[in-house]
Amino acid sequence: MKNFRTYQKSVSFYHLTTSLRVPSPLKDQLHRAASSIVLNLAEGSGRSTMADQKRFYHIAFGSLRECQAVLDLAQTSSSTIREAADSLAASLYCLIKSRG
Repeated sequence: MKNFRTYQKSVSFYHLTTSLRVPSPLKDQLHRAASSIVLNLAEGSGRSTMADQKRFYHIAFGSLRECQAVLDLAQTSSSTIREAADSLAASLYCLIKSRG
């Protein structure tokens, strides 16, 4: 997984979410969604067909959008985490498109 750039970005994004100050119910949802990105990328990378990989990468992308929604609800102004989310979204988008 060391050479899987999108996976590495997702792990970094997850760690950024752990340091955010957001209301408790939103923080729990943010952590679950952020960990879902990492876990779905890992599971998808282990699949043998491009269709299976793409399905898990789509789920990871949906979880990222959920994280972005939580950041909006929490009115998070951290440019660092928002830039990390945007960069991860771009990587996920390219990964999905590369699978056909």
